[in-house]
Amino acid sequence: MGQSVKTEIYAEKAVLVGLVTGQQNEQKATEYINELAFLAETAGAYPQKIFMQKLEYPNPNTFVGPGKLEEIKAYIKEQEESENEVGLVLFDDELSPKQLRNIEKELNLKILDRTSLILDIFAKRAQTAHAKTQVELAQYKYLLPRLTRMWTHLERQRGGIGMRGPGETQIETDRRIILNKIALLKEELKSIDKQKVIQRKNRGKMVRVALVGYTNVGKSTLMNLLSKSDVFAENKLFATLDTTVRKVTIENLPFLLTDTVGFIRKLPHDLVESFKSTLDEVREADLLVHVVDISHPTFEDQIAVVEKTLQELNTENKPTILVFNKIDAFSYTPKEEDDLTPKTKENISLDELKNTWMSKLNENCIFISAHERSNIDEFKSLLYQKVKEIHITRFPYNDFIYQIYDENAEEIK
Repeated sequence: MGQSVKTEIYAEKAVLVGLVTGQQNEQKATEYINELAFLAETAGAYPQKIFMQKLEYPNPNTFVGPGKLEEIKAYIKEQEESENEVGLVLFDDELSPKQLRNIEKELNLKILDRTSLILDIFAKRAQTAHAKTQVELAQYKYLLPRLTRMWTHLERQRGGIGMRGPGETQIETDRRIILNKIALLKEELKSIDKQKVIQRKNRGKMVRVALVGYTNVGKSTLMNLLSKSDVFAENKLFATLDTTVRKVTIENLPFLLTDTVGFIRKLPHDLVESFKSTLDEVREADLLVHVVDISHPTFEDQIAVVEKTLQELNTENKPTILVFNKIDAFSYTPKEEDDLTPKTKENISLDELKNTWMSKLNENCIFISAHERSNIDEFKSLLYQKVKEIHITRFPYNDFIYQIYDENAEEIK
């Protein structure tokens, strides 16, 4: 369940709940629930138990079936009696207000879905006023349709007598307050976005390179290597929220390098909308460096998620270098000589993967380890060539200068 982290640092023990459905087979459901466990660890919870159920589609009232909900309830009670109290239950899909209300009523415990968990992580990670405003807007959008559930919870705590009328009035009051707050935050973001546009224009006509990729693939580590800066990087999801732009010079060629927020499966739509200005850095980039964690068992699915997001941003046709990172952590199990079954992801060697991807993408693909600094010089050389190609089309008169430099100058490390 995610990466190993010392459990004593966690404040809350969590139960995780996922579904195997007609749209999501067992393998996919397992991958998603493991990712939910890593999200829980990132948020500061300890994933203690996983409950999975096969259903054709989620139960509209309680997400899982009544029998499974009773099983979860019995486990929570059992843990409470053994003084190993569970603090929250996490569901691997966005729950409707009705589902949230019914589940909370049945389990009498804090319930979070995947969306609210991601929002919580984003709120914790946001550092700048810009990022905090983006997260706050997404939180209010998520909160708005769930006000009724919050007030029924309050009524239950306070006995409910005499609360229904004022409660309904309070819901409408809160709804207006939140709608006004959303409107104000949108205006605030518009103002910030205008400033960002001016900042981008003030950078002149330098070539812009954007690091993109799934969350936790090593973009920030690579950023630090190339720019010799100190961008925050750690082995947790969404370590980077705020867009970081650095001027980088390889050999004689300066360009702007941007580190962007990582993508993830089932990323809440409101969060994507709120982080539009961050993603504008991707839209306005001249070259994309798509970083992939080659050691991840489902790296191909992660590539597909990123490519789908880039399509939604209308940036899929931009020049792109595919960088397979973390080759130092790659492992596989070789097939036995007499094993005639087809090869799977688990028993394909790194050399075979290199041949497959590099033959498919020609010079737009490279394998590195940012952590171990393996193949970094080759990566810098490839990046230099790609940036130079774009630079020459923008400033053709520099072509002759570059030719002379390439032939005579020593490489600047």
